[in-house]
Amino acid sequence: MTTKTKVKAAAKLPLNQILDGDCIEVMNSLPENSVDLIFADPPYNLQLKGDLHRPDNSKVDAVDDHWDQFDSFKVYDQFTRAWLKAARRILKPNGAIWVIGSYHNVFRMGAELQNQGYWILNDVVWRKSNPMPNFRGKRFTNAHETMIWASKAEGGKYTFNYEALKALNEGIQMRSDWVLPICTGHERLKDENGDKAHPTQKPESLLHRVLVGSTNPGDVVLDPFFGTGTTGAVAKMLGREFIGIEREEAYRKVAEKRISKVRKFDKEALQTTPSKRAEPRVPFGQLVERGMLRPGEILTSPRGKVAKVRADGTLISDDVRGSIHQVGAALESAPSCNGWTYWHYKREGKKVPIDLLRQQIRSEMV
Repeated sequence: MTTKTKVKAAAKLPLNQILDGDCIEVMNSLPENSVDLIFADPPYNLQLKGDLHRPDNSKVDAVDDHWDQFDSFKVYDQFTRAWLKAARRILKPNGAIWVIGSYHNVFRMGAELQNQGYWILNDVVWRKSNPMPNFRGKRFTNAHETMIWASKAEGGKYTFNYEALKALNEGIQMRSDWVLPICTGHERLKDENGDKAHPTQKPESLLHRVLVGSTNPGDVVLDPFFGTGTTGAVAKMLGREFIGIEREEAYRKVAEKRISKVRKFDKEALQTTPSKRAEPRVPFGQLVERGMLRPGEILTSPRGKVAKVRADGTLISDDVRGSIHQVGAALESAPSCNGWTYWHYKREGKKVPIDLLRQQIRSEMV
């Protein structure tokens, strides 16, 4: 599954492969405007000085790998500028990017995102339910990381599956603070010696939420710092295509083995609650044309306001005329009104929301 060196721009996208090489060079070799989403977990440049020990004097397995070491902030900023530029080139016009970091680097990445023309949509705080303690007792326990979600440019029609995320959160709209555990137990991958295969492995729950919320089945997700393949594993499960870039052979081997064992969910399981904005538009007049509501029929609001249906699909209430939304807003002295949820009709003595009739028509469009 590993592909060596660069991928020629003229070639097809290397879908569901882990590419060996420098992430900037590899991204620059991929076709322009070809990727739907990028999830990037770059080096944090932690600037650790000296070993860290627990109270029992055992050494903490901290991030001290060579790939996380930079000579200065200037060098790190140059690296950040280069990979974000390469990433933006391959994003589709309506594509988006997620970057994750700690206080060591996330502010520098945020500034560079804006410098390059990305449009920041949200910053999401991943609050770790089981963070590593602060052993020195000189600072707060570092219990969160920050993710920045940005579209390629202002005005981009990025994917946001609002209803799906709301369903994940038991019917409550998803907030920008996510309480999820770090990798432990069976999810923490180990190398041949039984040690952590990667010091900053992200939990699958985090990527599940990101991909369900900001991609659709069949979308191409690229991870330029692939590590042990969390992005690829979750993408495969959820029916998304992935491209991984990883220069460390040890990580690639672990990722390949891991992803080979992943099974894609069946077609029905991949479906998520669609966004209301993405559903087919149904004019209220269509309900009248089809005889689902008759001209002259009376509609009522939850507070007892009434309006009469007219033949052209408008309503009239006293001296107020207009659409179901305009009349509802006027009666409530409100700037706007969702007429589909505001108005009800009567059938067999029971009040029924007119939105049920709209849903009936939408079900016939599938």
